[in-house]
Amino acid sequence: MPRYTVHIRDEWLAVPCRDPTYTIQWLGYEALKRYTKNKPDNGGIDAVKDIRFVARRCQGQGLLDGDDTIEDVLEDNDFVEIVHKQHVLSSLQNLFLDGNSLTSTDLVNLGRGLYKIKVIIYLRFSLVIRYIYISFFFSPFWVVYGITTGFGKFARTVIPVHKLKELQENLVRSHSAGVGNPLSPERTRMLLALRINVLAKGYSGISLETLHRMIQAFNASCLSFVPEKGTVGASGDLAPLSHLALGLMGEGKMWSPKSGWADAKYVLEAHGLKPISLKPKEGLALINGTQMITSLGAEAVERAQAIARQADIIAAITLEVLKGTSKAFDSDIHALRPHPGQIEVAMRFRALLDSDHHPSEIAESHRFCDRVQDAYTMRCCPQVHGIVNDTIDFTQKIINTEINSATDNPMVFAERGETISGGNFHGEYPAKALDFLAIGVHELAAISERRIERLCNPSLSELPAFLVNEGGLNSGFMIAHCTAASLVSENKVLCHPSSVDSLSTSAATEDHVSMGGWAARKALRVVEHVEQVLAIELLAACQGIEFLRPLRTTTPLEKVYDLVRSVVKPWIKDRFMSPDIEAVHRLLLDQKVWNVAQPYIEKYNMELLPESRPISPTAFSLDPPASPRKRIRLE
Repeated sequence: MPRYTVHIRDEWLAVPCRDPTYTIQWLGYEALKRYTKNKPDNGGIDAVKDIRFVARRCQGQGLLDGDDTIEDVLEDNDFVEIVHKQHVLSSLQNLFLDGNSLTSTDLVNLGRGLYKIKVIIYLRFSLVIRYIYISFFFSPFWVVYGITTGFGKFARTVIPVHKLKELQENLVRSHSAGVGNPLSPERTRMLLALRINVLAKGYSGISLETLHRMIQAFNASCLSFVPEKGTVGASGDLAPLSHLALGLMGEGKMWSPKSGWADAKYVLEAHGLKPISLKPKEGLALINGTQMITSLGAEAVERAQAIARQADIIAAITLEVLKGTSKAFDSDIHALRPHPGQIEVAMRFRALLDSDHHPSEIAESHRFCDRVQDAYTMRCCPQVHGIVNDTIDFTQKIINTEINSATDNPMVFAERGETISGGNFHGEYPAKALDFLAIGVHELAAISERRIERLCNPSLSELPAFLVNEGGLNSGFMIAHCTAASLVSENKVLCHPSSVDSLSTSAATEDHVSMGGWAARKALRVVEHVEQVLAIELLAACQGIEFLRPLRTTTPLEKVYDLVRSVVKPWIKDRFMSPDIEAVHRLLLDQKVWNVAQPYIEKYNMELLPESRPISPTAFSLDPPASPRKRIRLE
């Protein structure tokens, strides 16, 4: 019988399900009943049947519709969280897209279903459409790639006027040749939102009607079946974007919370939406671009940023447990090698470890020991973690530029009266950046695994072997460390850059490609492995604190310890460990470890380093104010 693990407040519950056609709402109520059953005060819940809740996946935080059937949206042993409705950000808030100001953070939030889309259309958009139609109807000999010609090797084949609609439809159908599992609803939302943002720039040659229908589909969460494999990352992400467009045309499969997986035309009908009817160039405009690489890259860089700053906190706890010294984080040392990331990480360690602000009883207990210096895994955290931070910053700039870039071919410049073929679709920029991201962020797991080894090895930690009493009867963190080692080993293979490869396609027309789709997918996998390794280190470090009691660490690190203990109990004797790792992994995904420690870091930084506060880049700007552009708001 399938079982689903449900997280409610501080409890993890296994809920068996006899019939997979039961709904998510049933699963939620069943979990709530089990939650209240063993609580003296019913867990503070007065009546299960009256509580309003939402369910979301623990992985990716995607919201689940209560009417979804379990078999449609969950797999056996999936982790689900039940949250009181008042704690969930309303999905009815609007995010305005203009093709110029979307960020990776915005895009990830759009993927999570936290916003609906409205678009601000600049006057240029209308000019481009007008130019295409005037040229098409009044210039019978107008020959432009992808509008009146075939594609790729067929670029010199002129298509008769009466077959131009069929040309665009055939393009989408034939290019829908991806394979593999579909992107998750969250990632498909990101893909669709990013394509809308790029089309809104106004250089693609797509009609307001078509763009409006895409926005309606996004806001109704009508999401096409998009296989994750099949793009070589040049001429854009043709296969995945074609699958995205195919569903919008009412063909292929589509998913929505209301319908589950079904034929696209029925899903659209169920939401009162009409399929897109392609006009000249619109098929090409829908599928030409780097949006799959970039949308997955945006998630990778956001998650990398979140785990990198939490890695500093976790390493600080480990250093405390291993009775290390904070001398290596002296500001004068790092001023002599002033890389921004290194300086930032050292500052965080000073803010969290023993100081006049936050004394540590653990640090005081070994203040006069004969140890001269710590192992590299503790002493060199600013140097190792620091370059990860700088790598993430570099990658984020590339991704944010790509998010707001026009990546079609050809590009339509109505003001010049020209349609120009170019190469903005080539994915080399995000591909190279995401390969670099994977290599950089992996190092957080590599150094973390070595710290886990030090925590578990009694000859290095001066703690019980594998952090458990009655060793032999209990194995403690023995295999948790093996799990971390296996993930680090996988990362070593995944970090081989995909963008160094290129295979000629389309009869040597597309003779250099970026392989950026794989760069993005494996970067995400590397980041997830890093999160899981650091979750294991955080569990092990908090367990190490148990053996140092009654001594206490600093206030901010005690707060982090309390947070972990709110979801995972101390390891007294062996038990099922995977839920503990998943619970702490979720804390890291939700950035709760950072949220607990951040106020102390900021206070330390403000009090001791007021001269380092950044100056607003606009404070002394000598540039004249930009002239306002005419714009139309598309509701």
